[in-house]
Amino acid sequence: MIEAAARDGWQELESKLRPFVARRVPSRADADDIVQEVFLRMQRGLPHLRDEQRFGPWVYQIARSAIVDHQRALAKHRVADGGNLEEAAADSPERLEEAESVLAGAVVTFVAMLPSPYREALTLTELEGLTQKQAADMLGISVSGMKSRVQRGRALLRRSLEDCCHIALDARGRVVGCEPRPDGRLPECKC
Repeated sequence: MIEAAARDGWQELESKLRPFVARRVPSRADADDIVQEVFLRMQRGLPHLRDEQRFGPWVYQIARSAIVDHQRALAKHRVADGGNLEEAAADSPERLEEAESVLAGAVVTFVAMLPSPYREALTLTELEGLTQKQAADMLGISVSGMKSRVQRGRALLRRSLEDCCHIALDARGRVVGCEPRPDGRLPECKC
């Protein structure tokens, strides 16, 4: 039997984790699957957690990994189905949102491949939604140092995406299509 205090702790964690995951995946069912996977990974890894003060970042790192793994699995199925994002993105707003969603999912993978200081800076500010000041405080660096890391990380991320994919934008700057370049340097692209 699970004690009420422990049950409340898991529910509180789920209430914070579910929106984090839901913003990064296309459907509610996918978010449910990923949250369950995160809890399983936490149960397996909890005995190996060395610093209890790092529990929150550890949980979110597990969540990011589970999201990336889920998106890799989706990308494999999408290739098998012959899906082409550029065809799907023609005209309707729903299809434009789908194109943006797929590209946003790929961005998580590309951020994970960045060098360490830039990966953490973009993960905290762009993916987790912290302000640059909050992220700087969390990492114990100056705000100007965080701003530099975010700017350099964004530049590296953009370069990586452009090397891998051709991203079509409409007049408003919205993503309308994305397809891998034949000579793309990063084979893990999900476009």
